[in-house]
Amino acid sequence: MTFIRNNAFILSILYWDISLKHKTDIVVIGAGPIGLFSVFEAGMLKMKCHVVDALNFIGGQCSALYPEKPIYDIPAYPSISAQDLIDKLEEQIKPFEPTYHLGQQVIGFHPQTDGTFDIITSKDTIINAKAIIIAAGCGAFGPNRPPLDNIESFEGESIMYSVRNKSLLKDKNIVIAGGGDSAVDWAIELSGFAKSVTVVHRRNKFRCAPESTNRMEKLIDEGKINLEAPYQLHKLHGAEGKLHSIDLIGFDEEIKNIQCDVLLPFFGLSMDLGPILDWQLALEKKHLSVSNETMETNVKGIYSIGDVASYPGKLKLILTGFSEAAIAAHNIYNLVYPNQPLHFEYSTTKGVKIDEKL
Repeated sequence: MTFIRNNAFILSILYWDISLKHKTDIVVIGAGPIGLFSVFEAGMLKMKCHVVDALNFIGGQCSALYPEKPIYDIPAYPSISAQDLIDKLEEQIKPFEPTYHLGQQVIGFHPQTDGTFDIITSKDTIINAKAIIIAAGCGAFGPNRPPLDNIESFEGESIMYSVRNKSLLKDKNIVIAGGGDSAVDWAIELSGFAKSVTVVHRRNKFRCAPESTNRMEKLIDEGKINLEAPYQLHKLHGAEGKLHSIDLIGFDEEIKNIQCDVLLPFFGLSMDLGPILDWQLALEKKHLSVSNETMETNVKGIYSIGDVASYPGKLKLILTGFSEAAIAAHNIYNLVYPNQPLHFEYSTTKGVKIDEKL
């Protein structure tokens, strides 16, 4: 899908009933934590937002894939679960009364002569906005599955790509495969909860925060976490959806069998930006190239923040995305209020009470 100005069919839908068109300052694509925080930053500058997400609920990956996963790098929270973070963000933006369009995907946009955009969704929702913020995370997402025979027969019962209910793992023999933040954080979190926790990784180095590695190594020394490295998953053993053990294989072809009730493979997510890839936006390895000074893409009025955005020195952290949301909102202010200079105030002098409606 390109700029849809040449698509007569879409345009006929677009202007079939102009009264059905919503009007707002900003359309935010993506209702994950970064998209939600952009609503707050916009609201602090008296800008209204409509939020579109393909999921039927807000929260993005945090709610869909790992609501109970602890997050350790949110300021003022030594630890907060992913879902609690989303709940707090929802509470924070409530005074700004965002409009949600959930269970639908933005399929295209049409630039207007006045510099605004008409945004069209898969449910024929039409929203006119002065700016677009793409906070799509990794887009439509799904787990990267390990190449194991018969893996589908165990998925959902003994093999889980996210932890949505930690209580189901109590007193289980848990095997966690992977070497990133999710694998290490969950190993730490479950070490005093599950019957046993074994981490399987193809090498001895981990791709996570150094402090997390230190915490896991301490738990390994205390015998609360077992580490199998360098090993990879090789074969599943079980029946009727229930695992009882897993074969691991080393680089020397050595096979080791370990007991396993639940396997948590954390090998990241597959990334699919869907129609956004066809929007004539500058791309770098399926990420949207933006100016780190404004967060604007190569198309005026379209901004990108969070994991989907790319620029030199980019750090893929939630707190980085929060900063990007502020930068984008402050630059969009000039589009929404072109003749009003922005007199910036700190949130400590311009706070909003939860029960206050603007």
